[in-house]
Amino acid sequence: MSIPTRTLTGLPQLLSRPYKYLRLEWTSELGMLRVRTCVKPIQCYSLAGLTEMQRVLDDIAENPGLVRHLVLSSDVTGVFNFGGDLALFVLLVRAQDIDSLKMYGRRCIDLVWWLEHAARRGVHTTVLVQGDTLGGGLESVLPFHKVIFERSAQAGFPEVLFNLFPGMGAWPLTIRKAGFAVANDMVLTGRLFTAEQLLRRSLVDVVVEDGDGEEAIVEVVRSVDPRLRGTLAALTAQRMTAPITYETLQTTVDMWAETALTLTTRDLRLMERLARAQARKAGGGDEGAVEEIKRIELDTAWGELRSGNTGWGEERGTGITAWGALS
Repeated sequence: MSIPTRTLTGLPQLLSRPYKYLRLEWTSELGMLRVRTCVKPIQCYSLAGLTEMQRVLDDIAENPGLVRHLVLSSDVTGVFNFGGDLALFVLLVRAQDIDSLKMYGRRCIDLVWWLEHAARRGVHTTVLVQGDTLGGGLESVLPFHKVIFERSAQAGFPEVLFNLFPGMGAWPLTIRKAGFAVANDMVLTGRLFTAEQLLRRSLVDVVVEDGDGEEAIVEVVRSVDPRLRGTLAALTAQRMTAPITYETLQTTVDMWAETALTLTTRDLRLMERLARAQARKAGGGDEGAVEEIKRIELDTAWGELRSGNTGWGEERGTGITAWGALS
């Protein structure tokens, strides 16, 4: 999606990139960058969507002091984020391509890791959830400093329902905010929870009526901005007292990838059906062949790694770019 020129006042050229799956808005008074996501064909963390989001975060980091508030929300009605890219997972599991599964997981945890340390970068983060957020979608919400849910929104970790180990930060992030008993219940049952239930479990900070989320964002940002420096220092200290290490996240990704390779044909068919349903709900059913789109995204991601465009130059793998593995 292109970014309206009027929203770019004061932003460097680096933040005026044209994005396909993100819409950016800038409020100079508050130093607030709004990021609205609309990933096609499925509103999930696709490789292409992750690349665009990481590019935004890298631009923020390279321009310290410019962005004081980062706000994330969805442009897809009824869906915040479906989490992991199920259509891609089916391709990779059928090809037994553990290199690509781990590469995908690495990109996810790099996003979580950036958000985990946003306060050290001088950035306060707020997320607005309207609609469903599942699995990795919920995991990506938990590192935000302020989490706002509209009342009809719901969230959970459904991976266990099709025998896939919840990856990335489900356990450590949920345990830190809500305790082991809550994490155990949420992760191992795969149930969906309402906004009010998540509020009672301390995973959500604010619940507002449907349609009031935009106003709630402004209230949060305006209340934090006058005391931003002290708030960020407190948030940094908070994370230091209950740290989550990159090594823990990486180990979890490895376990997730290894578990994924053991999925049965029945599990994969269930994931395929769910991916098709997600595409229809997110309005991406007319985007062409989902499988071919995922192959192209994967090929692009490995190409970026090989060319050194991601900063992960040490990571190498054959991946699924040898298309014979899928024939």
